[in-house]
Amino acid sequence: MKIGRAELLAVAVKKSQYPVSGPPEIAFAGRSNVGKSSLLNLLTGRRKLAKVSGSPGKTVTINFYAINGDAFRIVDLPGYGYAKVARSRSEQWGDMIEAYLKNRDRLRKVALLVDIRHEPSAQDRQMYDWLKYYGFDGLVVATKSDKIPRGGWAKNLKAIRDGLSMGKDDVVVPVSTLQRSGVEDLLGEIEKAL
Repeated sequence: MKIGRAELLAVAVKKSQYPVSGPPEIAFAGRSNVGKSSLLNLLTGRRKLAKVSGSPGKTVTINFYAINGDAFRIVDLPGYGYAKVARSRSEQWGDMIEAYLKNRDRLRKVALLVDIRHEPSAQDRQMYDWLKYYGFDGLVVATKSDKIPRGGWAKNLKAIRDGLSMGKDDVVVPVSTLQRSGVEDLLGEIEKAL
């Protein structure tokens, strides 16, 4: 699969602002500092499609992107777990994400991003449990794989699998936006879901 075109289609905080249901959607979720925006820019070949910031917590809306002339959509969910965000705002984002997961009939897959260097947080586990509860197969993207030697991947990937209680058929894809590695594997998983 190749992504040739990507453009912002809609920005939403509630269901009434979602674009009209159309092609299949693939959503991306993860902590605020996990590198979601960088990954979306790499996947789409657009350096500034998703806003990358030095300070985490910038994605506060659900952003819908039309891919390859709206053949499918990528959906960027708000980042969670940023300590400097007020608790009420954080709960609002949780409600926003849950409403999207429950109400979007064209949603085919949600990729959960976690940092390969760390065991999954309580919020990562909660998000993964939500995804399983709503019937999504496990797809986890282990970001920042360039930050540890390749020889250490197996141990860290096992810690992620164990920390999330992943099934044997659930998939973990190590990715580095810096080295541009793992993208083909991730695109392959997206293609299967579509």
